[in-house]
Amino acid sequence: MTRSEQFRLALLKVVGRGLRLLGFPGIALLGNGVGHLIWYLVPSRRRLAVNNIMRHLGMQKKEAERTAHASFCHTGRSFLEILLTGKFGMRSPRLRIESPELMERLRSCERPIVAATAHFGSWELLASMLGQLYEAPRPRMVVVRRYHDEAVQAFIASCREATGADMVGHRNAAMSVIRALHRKGIVAFLVDHNTSPAEAEFLPFLDEVAAVNMGPALLAVRAKALIWPVALVRDGKNYVFRMQEPMDTALLEGSRDEQVKTAAAFYTQAIENFIRKNPEQWFWMHNRWKTKHKEA
Repeated sequence: MTRSEQFRLALLKVVGRGLRLLGFPGIALLGNGVGHLIWYLVPSRRRLAVNNIMRHLGMQKKEAERTAHASFCHTGRSFLEILLTGKFGMRSPRLRIESPELMERLRSCERPIVAATAHFGSWELLASMLGQLYEAPRPRMVVVRRYHDEAVQAFIASCREATGADMVGHRNAAMSVIRALHRKGIVAFLVDHNTSPAEAEFLPFLDEVAAVNMGPALLAVRAKALIWPVALVRDGKNYVFRMQEPMDTALLEGSRDEQVKTAAAFYTQAIENFIRKNPEQWFWMHNRWKTKHKEA
């Protein structure tokens, strides 16, 4: 790092320590405020979110505006909750497991696992949970997009890795992920963002064809992993860990390409199910359907 980056990292750490003193109630209040601010100051994102909700959920404008505004507030909370990762985990009194039987199966599973999640609910705190699912040396990894600013990247990484999960940049993740999966690790991917045509399977998502990142599916098929859809949903002041039945990629039939497409369709539908149940907790301001199929 340059001296400027080192200074900014030190400043971020000081600010972070101060904001952590707010605890969960204070961070929730501040996050809601940030969401309100973005709602009023960035009208282009506001319009995008409202139009996305109207088109993909069939809501009337007033209802879509209420849902979009709530989504902005949840997004504000999501970004600030990264400061609380060290205070949240499997034993948190704020956590409720929606399906204890599925959770027990997940924790006792000795197969490689690809956890499919999204920019939905409290995705930063979810990393805290995944870091505590298994004991070292079993790998626990989250594939993320790196920040260009080295000071910000270092600060964010230190927060995300507070409870044991390793963060790996998505551009150079393949070999690290394969090694982790071969050691029966769990690797989490955010699978709901737009992607380039070269990396995509074009699949239905919320009633419109979207470019779906096929990387997690390809890696899961190569490692014969279970794909387990998971999410951490806010419930008032508390959080609910939600999951769905996994797909065993070792049982998929057909060619490698067909298996990858089936796996990608599986986690895409799972994320859609999460969103339809709590639409206000998804990142609607993202231009999810930007990339179009060449034939479209």
